[in-house]
Formats: sequence, structure tokens, C-alpha cells
Amino acid sequence: MRSARFWVVVLLLSSTALMLHLRGDVDRVPHSRPLSEFPLSMGALTGTDIAINPEELQILGKGQFLNREYTTHPVPAASNGSASATIGLYIAYFSTQRSEQAIHSPQNCLPGAGWSFESSGVTQLTDSAGKKYTVGDYLITDGNSTDEALYWYQLHGRSIAGDYAAKLYTLADSIRYGRSDEGLVRIITPLEPREERGQARARAVGFAEHVISLLPNYVPN
Repeated sequence: MRSARFWVVVLLLSSTALMLHLRGDVDRVPHSRPLSEFPLSMGALTGTDIAINPEELQILGKGQFLNREYTTHPVPAASNGSASATIGLYIAYFSTQRSEQAIHSPQNCLPGAGWSFESSGVTQLTDSAGKKYTVGDYLITDGNSTDEALYWYQLHGRSIAGDYAAKLYTLADSIRYGRSDEGLVRIITPLEPREERGQARARAVGFAEHVISLLPNYVPN
């Protein structure tokens, strides 16, 4: 028997599709810069793009995707080890979610890639203008590595930590504003040997606050 959660998702997706169909065939899509122009260098971090294979791209759909790994610039070996930690950044942006185009939730994608959620919660980010954002905060593991993960949906200037809330806001905004564009941001950093989770979280949050300050150029408010 299907779970109640499954039917809630089906209902939300069906309602969104119906309302978009009834409203017309064209979304209002604000101008944005392509994700490929997202800065490769942020402070002491330098990014390297990681290709997404064609099979995965076909599953993801007709959106824009950024998959990048950031590492710190070389530092003396006398550091405490955390300076060599990597931070993974994944951004998906759909300018429209018509024709069954929709963002894939990390709650489905990460378990599908062999990861499980050890704990879940929320944390708060502050952008360069002092605006507050609430995002999902998770500890994940694949049995060999344990990582700190943040993810959230970016929808018209607001952050949304939960999958269901994001669907509801997408439905509401498509009716009110004629917009179904939406972004997903996922940030992951591994817990280094002998590192406390708080250190990994601080690293992820600090990086996320840089990202969220730049995001409106690529995922429109």
C-alpha cells in the first residue's frame, strides 16, 4: 500500500500541472545569467566543474545544472588539516516546470546514490545584505564517508527547506505571478578525520552564505 506521503506528492504535482495548464501556455521568465558563469573563485576557494553524464542529464530534464567541487588554495602543511577539505556545490535551475519538468529532490536522489540520512534539521543563513534564509541541514553517510549537507529550494527570493512547502509555493506563485521557475541548491562537505560535525557545518554554512548572496543573479528573485 502506498504511503500517505506518496499520495500527498502526487496530489501536489497533479494540482500544479492542472493549474499551469488552465492558466495558459507561457510562463513569465525573468532574465538571469547562466549557471556556467557562477564564480569559480570565492575567497580562498577555487572551483572545478564536474561533468554530469548524459544518462543523468536525461533524467534531470531540461534545466540548467551546475556541478562543481571547491577546494582551498594551497596552504602550509602545518595547518590543522581542515584547510584541505572540499565543498561540493550543485545547483539546478528550471526556468519553467511545465511539461513534467521538475526539480528532483535530494531526499530521493541521495538515497538512490547510496547515501542515507543520519539526522535532519534546519539552519539559518545570512546573506551579504543581512537577509535571513532557512535551509535544510543534514548529516549523511554512505557507510564509508560522513558528510555535512545543506540544501534548499530557492523560489522568487525566498528559501524553502522542505519539499512539500516548495511544491505549495510553486503552485501559489504560478497562479499569482505566472511563474513556475525554481532553483535547488545543495552543498556537501565531508567530515575530515578527527573533525567535529560543528566544524564541517561551519564550513558549509560559511560557503552557503557566499553562494546565497550571489544566487539572485542566476536564480531570479
